Amino acid sequence: MTQPILRCLVEPAATGEANGPLIVLGPSLGTTTALWDGVVGALAAQHRVLRFDLPGHGISPAAGERFTVTELAASVIAAVEAAGGGSFHYAGISLGGAIGLELALRYPERVLSLAVVCSAARIGTSDKWLERAAQVRASGTPAQVQGSSERWFAPGFLDRNPSAGSTALETLMEVDDESYALACQALAGFDLTDAVGRIRSRTLCVAGEYDVPTPPTLLADLAAAIPGARQVTIPGVAHLPAYERPDVLSALLLENIGAAAPESRTAADAYAAGMVVRRAVLGDAHVDAATAAITPETAAFQDFITRYAWGEIWARQGLDLRTRSFLTIAALVTGGHEHELAMHVRAALTNGLTRMEISEAIMHTAIYAGLPAANSALGIARDTFAKLDAAGS
Repeated sequence: MTQPILRCLVEPAATGEANGPLIVLGPSLGTTTALWDGVVGALAAQHRVLRFDLPGHGISPAAGERFTVTELAASVIAAVEAAGGGSFHYAGISLGGAIGLELALRYPERVLSLAVVCSAARIGTSDKWLERAAQVRASGTPAQVQGSSERWFAPGFLDRNPSAGSTALETLMEVDDESYALACQALAGFDLTDAVGRIRSRTLCVAGEYDVPTPPTLLADLAAAIPGARQVTIPGVAHLPAYERPDVLSALLLENIGAAAPESRTAADAYAAGMVVRRAVLGDAHVDAATAAITPETAAFQDFITRYAWGEIWARQGLDLRTRSFLTIAALVTGGHEHELAMHVRAALTNGLTRMEISEAIMHTAIYAGLPAANSALGIARDTFAKLDAAGS
């Protein structure tokens, strides 16, 4: 066993603060720092961001000797030390999430918050990992492309985003075969099932709706085992949400980071987090139009709702975005705020509610808020659904 060398990329905070808070991002097996390209911009608005490559992946040197997930965690600490040291927030996907669990257990004073994405205290079985290691040694990482394309992405993603998918799979083919096999062996020996109950870092467990290797039930079990942890499922994605929904993942990470250190959160932090959540829920087109319409007279109000409505309330950890959409629709119906309802019907669909669930929410509200209000709301929902159908959404 030996501690491998991990090379990293460090993105400075947009604020220019050289010693600002640090976020460390860990990749999934077969991916590189490019996995996080769609997430880094939002995180780097107020934080330094360190991304590392696994052995034999991207810019990290190939490994020639066996290593464990524990040793990968020690290598991450070494990379952080090289970048200035100190405590940090951590988020990792799959193998990167397993490394995060090790970090939180072995270096609890360093990990300010933890986001475990599409991972678990034990991923798969030892036999399956050893079988995959043997396959890679025999046929190379290109032989893993077909299986990875099925595991990594939700149905239809590769058709909708062929360039993103092909780039990720081409990266997989460039990974060093032996390093990939050794990482499989590390996962074969990884099992923290009986240990994760000792984790005390603020923890968010994120699942993908269509993830097969680490389904939502596995993330729910992990969250239940870690004191105070929360579990969220991102709709419409599989094993790599950083590729499929970087906007939603960014919002969740910023929310978890903000909840971990509220006393150090500035107005700029709240605005940055609010803008990410606002874009994730309402869509870029809506937010861009609202931003373009800002006048000197409305600028303060737009800043206010971004910081407080989106950065403080929608970004809070206590409820997931799906539940907040339920509550928002009910509140808008109750208050008769029809001019806002169509926007939040679309947002609810984005947050994972079905059309039937939206209709049920309005029907339920009818009993407590009145039939006329619910009747008008159902009409608005019906018109919104029709417009989305006409636009092919």
